[in-house]
Amino acid sequence: MGISKRGFASMDPERRRQIAAKGGRSVPKEARGFSRNPELASEAGRKGGVSVPAAERAFSHDRELAVAAGRKGGAARRKVHPEAPPANP
Repeated sequence: MGISKRGFASMDPERRRQIAAKGGRSVPKEARGFSRNPELASEAGRKGGVSVPAAERAFSHDRELAVAAGRKGGAARRKVHPEAPPANP
């Protein structure tokens, strides 16, 4: 099997950087509703939660998955905020 010439990862680093930079500029700041309107963000989250039946929500069926996700989030928070208190072992 050879090396693929397709996809984002096969591009040179400068080209990837150019494409990635466009993502942050794709929507004007005044049109970014969630950053300016917490109520809008809350409503969108509520709609998303309602659209998935309770029987199909992964965390409701798999406690270990929920625990792992919480642990991952806590670890990420400590990396961003080193002054955060340590998690309970």
